[in-house]
Amino acid sequence: MDREVRQEIDRVFDIQRDYRWTAKVSSAAHRRSMLERLRAGVLRHADRAVEALHADLGKPAGDTQAHAEINNIVDHIDRALEELEGWMAPVDLGPSPDYPGASVRLEYEARGVVLIFGPWNFPLQLALQPLVPAIAAGNTAIVKPNEMCPETSKVTAAIIREVFDEREVSAIEGGVDVANALLEKPIDHVFFTGSPTVGKVVMAAAAKHLASVTLELGGKCPGIVDGTTDLVEVAEIVAEGRQYNSGQICLAVDHLWIKEDLRDDFLGFYWEAIDRKHYRDGAFDQSTISRMVDKRNSDRVQAYIDDAVARGAVLPRGGRATDGSGSFEPAVLLDVPLDARVMQEEIFGPVLPVLTYRDVTEVTGFLQQAQKPLAMYIFSEDNAFVDTVLRGTSSGGVTVNGWASHWGDPALPFGGVNHSGVGSYHGLFGFKELSHERAIIVHSGKDDNGERSAWDGRLIVPPTTSVEPASADK
Repeated sequence: MDREVRQEIDRVFDIQRDYRWTAKVSSAAHRRSMLERLRAGVLRHADRAVEALHADLGKPAGDTQAHAEINNIVDHIDRALEELEGWMAPVDLGPSPDYPGASVRLEYEARGVVLIFGPWNFPLQLALQPLVPAIAAGNTAIVKPNEMCPETSKVTAAIIREVFDEREVSAIEGGVDVANALLEKPIDHVFFTGSPTVGKVVMAAAAKHLASVTLELGGKCPGIVDGTTDLVEVAEIVAEGRQYNSGQICLAVDHLWIKEDLRDDFLGFYWEAIDRKHYRDGAFDQSTISRMVDKRNSDRVQAYIDDAVARGAVLPRGGRATDGSGSFEPAVLLDVPLDARVMQEEIFGPVLPVLTYRDVTEVTGFLQQAQKPLAMYIFSEDNAFVDTVLRGTSSGGVTVNGWASHWGDPALPFGGVNHSGVGSYHGLFGFKELSHERAIIVHSGKDDNGERSAWDGRLIVPPTTSVEPASADK
């Protein structure tokens, strides 16, 4: 790594390390001002951001503007501006039940210096969205945009440098060497969005300093269809949930389980939905879908298809990388062996394995042996069926009869479990995630009636209760 870059990392970290004590006690008005500046900066650079996202990933302008990067950041800022004072307020828990005359409360204090790693699939949104709760909670932050999207990285860094004092928020661009150098610093909290493989590396590096972490990872998010819902509607939802951003999204419907006798009807409706959106006069329209981020990832998805077909899976249509553009045609795989790579690894591409079942326990049994996914999608009007799936599985979140709604609702925490992530955020949950919940008890020397208390502050120890050891024959 360039010596000047390392010196810059050292300099930025040192000034934020010192400033974190000022940021920690910053007022709601100051934090509000920072959020408003971020909002204005994002909107001011919106056109440039759309161009950058198209250059890096081929994202259609309407897709970018309406659904993900720009508006989502603004929505999260607006939510924080609405709720900030309430989030920051101490939580009065009243008199202590165990210490007469004592009062107890919780206060949310900043964690300190927060390091945010942005991913490449939503490189603007997921670099700046975690910054919102970091600011709201009174932290300083270093944002490392993703180097695989160089144009968007420039825009992200430009927004940050334009609107913030570098003591409060800084952007440092670069590749893996820069990321490793940042992780060597005794950061207070690391917020990483990306793959489980890299997430483990980040967590191990953070552990050297006992830094807390938020890991937003991914996994093989299943869809499960029982036949009690409108198949046309299900097919349209699944098509969107599989093809959005060319499947390069941690919330994608990774594979679909459907009742055996419904498969062929579903496939017909699924291809109708795909054709309407992504084909013109029978030809694949590359302008309607994001590109694969690079040739390595395109080759990886192609290798999944080739491996599955070699093991006996059927590829009835699609599944080809287009020449030169980086786009990848939507595909479906049928009769896929469960030990095929495409059923063992997160696909992160526009390929949908469709599997059949007769009894739902076949599905839950498979999922119990797999890594816990970030999301699960159940399509059913049968509450008993939904409950059976919920009881028999685990996932970061669940949407029933829709796609990714649990991510879109700011009243809900968003995060994974085990292999799919550590911690959660969005709204109040993000504020708490990037805060330390500090327990405070104050002894007054008086009991609740104002009389002098035996627990008068001269010797304060927890009350004890004599407990007789349990008899071995009980």
